[in-house]
Amino acid sequence: MLWSLIKIIFFFCVVGAMTWGAGYLLQAEGGLQIRAMGYELNPGPLESILLLVLLLVLVWVLLKVLALLAATWKFLNGDETALSRYFDRSRERKGFEALSEGLMALASGEGRIAMAKAAKADKYLNKPELTNLLTAQAAEMAGDTRKAEETYRKLVENEQTRFVGVRGILKQKLAAGDTETALHLAEKAFALKPKHEETGDILLRLQAEKQDWTGARKTLSAKLRNGQLPRDVHKRRDAVLALSEAKDILDDDSSIEARESAIEANRLSPDLIPAAVMAAHGYIAQGKPRYATRLLKKAWDARPHPDLAAAFAAIAPDETPAARIKRFAALTKVQTEHPETKMLLAELHIANEDFPAARRALGTLVETDPDARSVTLMAVIERGEGASDTVVKGWLARAIAVPRGPQWICDNCQHIHNEWKPICENCSSFDTLEWKRPPLSEVAMPAGVQMLPLIVGALEDNTGATEVPPVADEAVIEDAEIVEEAELTKDGAKQ
Repeated sequence: MLWSLIKIIFFFCVVGAMTWGAGYLLQAEGGLQIRAMGYELNPGPLESILLLVLLLVLVWVLLKVLALLAATWKFLNGDETALSRYFDRSRERKGFEALSEGLMALASGEGRIAMAKAAKADKYLNKPELTNLLTAQAAEMAGDTRKAEETYRKLVENEQTRFVGVRGILKQKLAAGDTETALHLAEKAFALKPKHEETGDILLRLQAEKQDWTGARKTLSAKLRNGQLPRDVHKRRDAVLALSEAKDILDDDSSIEARESAIEANRLSPDLIPAAVMAAHGYIAQGKPRYATRLLKKAWDARPHPDLAAAFAAIAPDETPAARIKRFAALTKVQTEHPETKMLLAELHIANEDFPAARRALGTLVETDPDARSVTLMAVIERGEGASDTVVKGWLARAIAVPRGPQWICDNCQHIHNEWKPICENCSSFDTLEWKRPPLSEVAMPAGVQMLPLIVGALEDNTGATEVPPVADEAVIEDAEIVEEAELTKDGAKQ
């Protein structure tokens, strides 16, 4: 209310001041004298002020008209003007609308529509760094690999989009199976952007597949510097690469370098079983059995493995079975409850022909955690203690149905390998092989392999015969490899 009153008072004051000024000018004497071309004009003070205001308005209008004429001339001449900016904004709006529609089509899986929208956006925007990327991805989705590669090559020519173009062509070469070209592209992409994690992983995998272990170790070190790998993972994978490098050197008959690489791999990752085995053989070749013994004991304590036991036996290959049992106490007294330790001790006693001790060494393993190896050892023990052929065949028949025991299995695809490798031969994953049991798959058979031990055992209980009926005998004969393995296990342990 007060503010309204103040505004009203101010309005009346202004009107009053203007009225007083106009009256003062009307009563004032003098004025202007304007003479031009024989004419004379003598306006009074008030008229002079009005003429001055009118003159200012005319000058302002004249300047605006001149500015309009100048802008029209610039527009016709192709220069940037407000009018040209208006049309540019209109084209830009249409271009971004087409670009957004293309992105939506790409997200919806409509590759052809996305390509059409990208072409329209390129027409309006003239920004190839945006529209070419959309065109390439849309062409890939539509299955037009030639168009996609052409567009990616255009992106390579631009400094800002070079990495995107190289990465796009890299993925195309990988999909086509051209690993040679893909390796060169991955090296170039990694040089352009070394902190890009996916590119580093692809380069590392390709280098490992090409057995470029030196280059792979450099890539791995770069990933560590860029913070893309924990230090413990880097040590493990560097050990895997060092071991792979040692194997290649060993193939070239350069044993000294191979031993050094193997020892380095074992130093980087003591629980890597192949590295421990190769390093132990290197020490044995150098005449350093104490170093090999200490290394294998440490590896056995981390994870018992048959290859470690074989390497431990190679330290003194000519010792007697009794002496071997005594020396192997360095291993068998470690991880005593581990199945591998129990089976190793049983094999040592079998070689010494102490079958009751071998049975005690196995304990309840064949009941609590049976596998083909432990059950086969039990068959050898029964044969050594003088059991009938029916009992032995019963154990061998049971070995068909139980799990096959730990093997090198890829954690990524579950593919089983006969020996450790740095790269999975099925899915090409790096450092994914682990020593573990494969999942037991139930096989449907007419009689069922699980019935074989019952059939053989029932024969001895009911008839006391030493021969088995044809059905059971044929099943056992089909698994002749297991019988042969049992005999070889006994003979090999003696050696």
